[in-house]
Amino acid sequence: MNKNFSWFNLTSITFGFAFLYIPILLLVIFSFNESKLVTVWAGWSTKWYSALLENQALKDAAWVTIRVGLVSATVATALGTLAAITLVRMGRFPGRTLFSGMIFAPLVMPEVIIGLSLLLLFVAMGLDRGFWTITLAHITFTMCYAAVVVQARLQDFDKSVEEAAMDLGATPINTFFQVTLPIIAPSVISAWLLSFTLSLDDLVISSFATGPGATTLPMKIYSQVRLGVTPEINAISTILIGVVTIGLLLASYVTKRQTERAERERRKAFGAAG
Repeated sequence: MNKNFSWFNLTSITFGFAFLYIPILLLVIFSFNESKLVTVWAGWSTKWYSALLENQALKDAAWVTIRVGLVSATVATALGTLAAITLVRMGRFPGRTLFSGMIFAPLVMPEVIIGLSLLLLFVAMGLDRGFWTITLAHITFTMCYAAVVVQARLQDFDKSVEEAAMDLGATPINTFFQVTLPIIAPSVISAWLLSFTLSLDDLVISSFATGPGATTLPMKIYSQVRLGVTPEINAISTILIGVVTIGLLLASYVTKRQTERAERERRKAFGAAG
């Protein structure tokens, strides 16, 4: 065995992954439990998934969560991409330090502080708390993650490709949409998926920004868990795990295809130049 990788390291990694993923595996298994008691195994059954389809409260909460996630992830990715371009391409402009600090502050600020400050803002503005206040809150704290992901890709970006496009007559806007955006598309997709996942999972900030008729799924699950875990909660959690897993696999596939296509085009360009 490699001297830099001892049995202690292997054992630590094994126990670490077991600690993270065995509870998730047990949750998935017990979502197919015949018994209503989550601590007693009574055989395999899918009846709790059928019961889940009849639970209107959970379905409404899931629909609110999906809508909030789609809207907030899309807006946060767009704003985060623009912020990343500003930080990477605009040089040392006046107020850059303040701008970058405001962009990245939610990364290190406790969620309780973010949620409370947004609540005070919405109250001061007289906004009725509901779907749109939750969406604005999620945009606020997910935008910084999108900016970090896109900024990391832009820092390694070869500007000569853009310069070549503009030398051939392309406008800056056409260059961005036809050259820059396709190249950084994998990072943009990753930023969107990360923003969507964070929105899907958020509980603390949503609790401050919510209002009547805008209960998200994490809030609904939390309110029910305090009264006891039911197999329906295991079922909806399993569905969420499946959705996130499929999204990650699709993102990995798209990123791999984009990277392979970019490599083929780069080789073709070098071959034509040679």
